[in-house]
Amino acid sequence: MSGRALSFGAMAEAYERFRPGYPVELFDMVMAYAGQPARTALEIGAGTGKATRLFAQRGVTVIATEPDGAMLAELRKHVPASVRTVQAAFEDLRPGEQYGLAYAAAALHWTNPEGRWSRMAALLEPGGVFASFGGPIQLADPAVQETVRAARAPFLESDEVPSPDGTPPGHDMQWPGTELQRSEWFTGVQQSVIERRLTMSAPDYVGQLSTISAYLVLPALEQEQVFSQIMHVLPETVEIAADITVHLARRRYEQ
Repeated sequence: MSGRALSFGAMAEAYERFRPGYPVELFDMVMAYAGQPARTALEIGAGTGKATRLFAQRGVTVIATEPDGAMLAELRKHVPASVRTVQAAFEDLRPGEQYGLAYAAAALHWTNPEGRWSRMAALLEPGGVFASFGGPIQLADPAVQETVRAARAPFLESDEVPSPDGTPPGHDMQWPGTELQRSEWFTGVQQSVIERRLTMSAPDYVGQLSTISAYLVLPALEQEQVFSQIMHVLPETVEIAADITVHLARRRYEQ
């Protein structure tokens, strides 16, 4: 895994505090696609358990996997006792028990593309559902966004994670849907967007930035400087666009 992928542990408490959770609408969307209740689910890259809670609190037994021990320790503070935790990267999971549902919340882009879908399929029952969801948190006001971009520019050209397969932002089907459509292991690929607008204080917005990998891998002094510059140009509160792009697919029966 890249340095960016393993950079979050030092900020586990901030990640829990500043990253928004997931709405019930997302759970309902996944279950509607599945067509039947999911009793157990495997979570890839669970982080501090933002998505874990959404599923576990609605009766799903979640096996939450996460490579970073600090993130997993934070997760254990916030999830029901029914959640089983495993410290492991996706690539370290060995086929054994198969699940009716596997999902990744803002984590799939950190997995190794080589053999990604055959490995995922091996963890799913035939006909089982895979779900991936997430999306960047962006300032809703273009003028504020441009001001922040200018303040960030001396330190970072961009703070986004590029599409792993090079799919441009405006394409009808976004990654990982593009890869799923090409995979021999999956069918019924769907893409949906849950629109969200949230309001944050300026300090909370900067706190959220402090959990983003592009900032986390900067030297400590540069982190301090870029956050100071951004804080200086922000209004007291900001509106953010935190849309969730959801990809759903079904493991083929015939494979």
